[in-house]
Amino acid sequence: MKRAGILNRRLSGALAELGHGHGVLVCDAGMPIPDGPRVVDLAFIAGVPSFAEVLDGLLAELVVEGATAAEEVRAANPAAAALLEDRFPDLALVPHERLKELSAGALLIVRTGEARPYANVLLRCGVFF
Repeated sequence: MKRAGILNRRLSGALAELGHGHGVLVCDAGMPIPDGPRVVDLAFIAGVPSFAEVLDGLLAELVVEGATAAEEVRAANPAAAALLEDRFPDLALVPHERLKELSAGALLIVRTGEARPYANVLLRCGVFF
């Protein structure tokens, strides 16, 4: 058994398969999940685990070269917007409908228990060297 890091075996295995340029959507419990990408559903009850907890856990494991979120997050969920802008100074913002389209191209979707709107971000993997 792992001592530290992500213990969920499905998530840990999925992260190990990611390569440069692959997309990972970290989303709230209400985001529509497209057919195709691998899904690791961590939602337990409303709010658990939180978007921030899952995102920070993933950022400890991944190299991220870019991030995209819905522009509606700023008005509808200022706390999530502040979190995203803090973690990703070059955060790209697109309309929510476009984010949903882009999420279909993600290799992995990680669903959180977040129950606030627009707590979603599409991460683009980088390389560690």
